[in-house]
Amino acid sequence: MINFSLKGKVALVTGAAYGIGMAIAEAYAEAGAKIAFNCRSQHHLDQAMADYKAKGIDTLGYICDVTKEEDVKKMVADIEQKLGIIDILVNNAGIIKRIPMTEMSAEEFRQVIDIDLTAPFIVSKAVIPGMIKKGHGKIINICSMMSELGRETVSAYAAAKGGLKMLTRNICSEYGEYNIQCNGIGPGYIATPQTAPLRERQADGSRHPFDQFIVSKTPAGRWGTVEDLQGPAVFLASNASDFVNGHILYADGGILAYIGKQPK
Repeated sequence: MINFSLKGKVALVTGAAYGIGMAIAEAYAEAGAKIAFNCRSQHHLDQAMADYKAKGIDTLGYICDVTKEEDVKKMVADIEQKLGIIDILVNNAGIIKRIPMTEMSAEEFRQVIDIDLTAPFIVSKAVIPGMIKKGHGKIINICSMMSELGRETVSAYAAAKGGLKMLTRNICSEYGEYNIQCNGIGPGYIATPQTAPLRERQADGSRHPFDQFIVSKTPAGRWGTVEDLQGPAVFLASNASDFVNGHILYADGGILAYIGKQPK
């Protein structure tokens, strides 16, 4: 019997106050897991706790900067005390800065690297000892199509997400013998409130140029939804993926496999 249940598991999802992180946490709760999450402000924490409560989900929420090693250690220790050793870690917290490379400061570049790459290293490092002690663990890194591709104005983000792909493979290589599986999910273009203006129909009824571009590049012919990421996230967190390690699962509607439509 294939086991997708997460009953009794403890899951930490970073940056899960909204969006993709919240959708993954919601899916884990539905599958039976106990949920902990972090964000970086009291405002976001209060709103997220209210949102989870409205969904009928009990959560343990923290204000924690995942780029600060001591803060992460304290958070992980508190989760272990209150919920138990962490079985599932989703490194979801991240930022993007869309700035042409020649206009981007080194400080801005480092900030993206720090949050999108160094933080997953810090949080993974904090939970791995408990996973080794428990005899199993699942680490899921939220990567990106930019783990494979470049694009204008996202040099730091692409560098970080490319690095995260290799960190995923290295955690697999280093800790696979302890029954720890480390994989990634690479979302395609996801329909969120932030991207809503890019998907609104123009005054003449035509698609926004960027919307048209994405749909034409995606064999599925649509934007993804946060719900499209829930199934892959549950699979990679469950016993069903115990022999899957070091992979990035691209939930992108086929965009990375496609060269694009032939001009008419």
